[in-house]
Amino acid sequence: MLLHIHPDNPQPRLIKQLAECMLDGGIIIYPTDTIYGMGCDILQKNAIEKICRIKGVDPAKAQLSFICKDLSDLSDYTKSIDTPLYRMLKNHLPGAFTFILPASKQVPKILQSKKSTIGLRIPDNNICLALAQAVGHPILSASLPGDMIEEYTDPEVIFEKFKHEVDFVIDGGIGGMIPSTIVDCTTAEWMVTREGLAVFEG
Repeated sequence: MLLHIHPDNPQPRLIKQLAECMLDGGIIIYPTDTIYGMGCDILQKNAIEKICRIKGVDPAKAQLSFICKDLSDLSDYTKSIDTPLYRMLKNHLPGAFTFILPASKQVPKILQSKKSTIGLRIPDNNICLALAQAVGHPILSASLPGDMIEEYTDPEVIFEKFKHEVDFVIDGGIGGMIPSTIVDCTTAEWMVTREGLAVFEG
């Protein structure tokens, strides 16, 4: 189903409907502050496996990240954050960044890479943040499969392509074409590993 949600003031009734769908193991496609993403509740193992099947990737090797509602939520899923790192995260979030951080024990095992790291995001997008708030913990964020980046900016085109594989596609307006900037924070020197929409200022 294609759901039209207001990008600035998401309708609480529709957000609740989508959260309940994810808590029941459903999969949705939703807008972020960069490109449209595919997601589910991070505690629903079958939904994560289904997303990986749609993408044609192994869950242990897939580049999947979490959408967190705020910094306190984010800090639950990584090992202790020292003051310089916290300050840097606070200066850059919400924003178009994915920060690679050491995974805490709260990260479901299916999503822990061999390096035991996790990508964490707090997008500057009210729909995303409302969904994470309503679910009560982070939601999975995966890019859409394939290379149709230009077509993937239009939620109606996305709906036509994926309507038989996901439960809901959110129409939150035309999406972007440039992904988030990835910053690896697992070493002493933070390093940009993918230049994306946002500029990292260290």
